[in-house]
Parts: sequence; C-alpha cells; structure tokens
Amino acid sequence: MKIKPEIIFEDEEVIIVNKPPRFLTVPDRFAPEKENVYHFLNKKYGKVFIVHRLDKETSGIILFAKNEKAHRNLSIQFEKRKVKKIYWTLLEGVLHIDEGTIDKAIEMHRNGHRMIISKNGKESITEYKVLERFKNFTLVQAHIKTGRMHQIRIHFESIAYPLAIDSVYGRREAFYLSEVKKSKYQSNRKNEEKPLMDRVVLHAYELTFEHPTSKEIMTFSAELPKDFSAVLKQLKKWGK
Repeated sequence: MKIKPEIIFEDEEVIIVNKPPRFLTVPDRFAPEKENVYHFLNKKYGKVFIVHRLDKETSGIILFAKNEKAHRNLSIQFEKRKVKKIYWTLLEGVLHIDEGTIDKAIEMHRNGHRMIISKNGKESITEYKVLERFKNFTLVQAHIKTGRMHQIRIHFESIAYPLAIDSVYGRREAFYLSEVKKSKYQSNRKNEEKPLMDRVVLHAYELTFEHPTSKEIMTFSAELPKDFSAVLKQLKKWGK
C-alpha cells in the first residue's frame, strides 16, 4: 500500500503535513490525475491554500493554509524570510568544516532543467552544520535563508560536496549496501541488488513560523523516512 501524507498538526488556520518521498506537492500540469498533497487535503478539508512547495523526491514538513487570510499572512512571512526552513541531507565526501555559509547567486540554466551558479542570478544563502561524519560521506543540516529552486543541491555541488544521491547535480542515482560493506557484502546472484535509496537524498526536517492569528512561534519537525534512515543505519554500522 502506498504511503500517504501524514497530518502532523491542524487547527482553523493551518495544516502541517509530513510529505512522503515521490509524492507531488501540487498537481502535475501534464498528468493532473497523479496523486498529490494538494488534492489529498482538498478531499479531506475542502479547499486549502498552497503556501510553499517541496520537490517530488524531497520528503518532510510542508505547510498549507485553510483560508485566504491565513494564506496571505504565511505567504508574506515566506517572502520576508521570517520562516525558518531546516533540511537534512547526506553529502558525498567528508566535509571537515563544522559550520559554514554558502552565499552564491543562482539562476536557471538555459536548458531549463537545472540551476547554475551565476553572478547574474538571484541571491541565494545556505547555512549548514555538520551532524555526523562517515568514511566517505557527511550528514549535514542545511538552513536555507532563501528558497530558490534546487538551492541546497546546487550550493553543495558548487563547493565540491554534492548530495550523495542526486542524478542531476551529483555522481550517483542510487545508494547500495555493497558500496559501504565492500568486500564484506555477499551478493545473491539470483537477484540483482536493490538500492537502499534511489531518490534525491533530501528531507525537510523542521519548519518554524508565526501562527497567522495567535502570533505564537511554532516549530514542527518530521522524522526521516525509511529509505533515508536505512542509509544512515548502514553507514553507522559499516561506514565509520
């Protein structure tokens, strides 16, 4: 059975959702029948309002508004960078700097499919902190001060530490157990090895914002999905 979005919190103004990986935030304009969080919430609550989005492969926290007034308030918070967005990702290589800031403008490549670093692009700032180091990988927390398309992915690629799984900006499309177990891995010749994870390794871990009516500062977080957790479990066991 396919995993559905998880409602973490709701009241009269907002809905906080934990989005599964490979689940669209909004309808695909070429295939509107594909499952997406927007339609899922509309069936449950009636009309909801989109405040921000996550890419299809990215998992984690996403916020929706229940009415126009709340939507306007939250949209302004995002526009004025008052919302704190924390992501977890796994990088290729061992990043030795504990904390840092990547301040590089980015813009869309002329092919329209990827972002590039460009002095003519829009201001883009990512603050990061190392959470754990492994033999060939680094788990980091990224706080995006701006919300550009593919910002985390292109920023870490630009400092030579691309995401460990990223078919566009990285070096691999999937992560296999044999990669960390090396000679200790015993393959079953009858079956081809299945990847532990085969999507962009990015999770929207935490979101902090001001409630549109109570003005309370609210913070919500979402646990890592099974595929991301499985990769980390094996790295802790074999990749130290």
